[in-house]
Amino acid sequence: MDSRISRRTGVRAAALGAALLVPAVTVTAAAAPAAAAAPTVSCTSAEAGLAGKLQKDITAALAGRKGTVAIGLYDRATGTTCTLRATSSYDSASTVKVTVLATLLWDAKKHNRYLTGTETKLATAMITKSDNDATSKLWKQLGMTKIKGFLSAAGMTKTVPGTGGYWGLTQENVTDEQKLLKLVTARNGVLSDNSRAYILKLMGQVVPDQRWGTPAGAPSTVSVHVKNGWLQRSTHGWRVHSLGTFDGAGRDYMMSVLTQDNSTMNYGVTTIQNVAKAIHKDLVPTTSRTALYTPTGRPSEALVPVPSQG
Repeated sequence: MDSRISRRTGVRAAALGAALLVPAVTVTAAAAPAAAAAPTVSCTSAEAGLAGKLQKDITAALAGRKGTVAIGLYDRATGTTCTLRATSSYDSASTVKVTVLATLLWDAKKHNRYLTGTETKLATAMITKSDNDATSKLWKQLGMTKIKGFLSAAGMTKTVPGTGGYWGLTQENVTDEQKLLKLVTARNGVLSDNSRAYILKLMGQVVPDQRWGTPAGAPSTVSVHVKNGWLQRSTHGWRVHSLGTFDGAGRDYMMSVLTQDNSTMNYGVTTIQNVAKAIHKDLVPTTSRTALYTPTGRPSEALVPVPSQG
């Protein structure tokens, strides 16, 4: 679906959101060689040589790319992390829908109840089709108190919910999105096992033309779960984001890539996919027979009406 912020816009856009117990190694390198003052890609890993390889290949993937990119990577199996602009805030667009679903499930657990049939339909449409009307209904149902309650419980202290019903203007950063993905992918006291499984199930059923971004280049030996977001505004051009989790082949990793200042939506998608391909290649060994994930489609660049401020 399109990535309208809220029904308030009144305009429909076109259809297209076990670390090893050995010393870790830290490597830092410039993300954009031409800009000396630019933030740097920083990687750590308990696996010898992996941090250096990741920082080199991510840096190369970003070379010559315009726009502003924030990256978060974490692999539980090797204790590997990579970050770039981890604390910079971005308009969330449709990536906030994972937070909305997590809040719904967190609240249901608190009240010891299952989701209703209506909630299940809305949640499914929200994640698998990025349906904005469904998101607006759940956002309104939950209300700011519950949404902020979940963010507090999740430790997502820098995420600021959008006001006035404009959920797509929620301010998020890579650090908090990685916290969310960690909760979704491992047992914890915030989300129940059933809730986590449900979120991953829906992220694994996203419609084909929205399965671009972080899954690009993922080997067939890992499972893929994704939620993307895309939004154009008068300042900072296109925001294009992708959240992904991947499990298999001895790896258990998650990626958050947030971008803005893109001239077109497709430009942002390409930037994200260049980064994703480098990460998958370095993390998961493959052979000549290993099939790599190729996105099946790319949504059209729909104009997304939003308020002039916010």
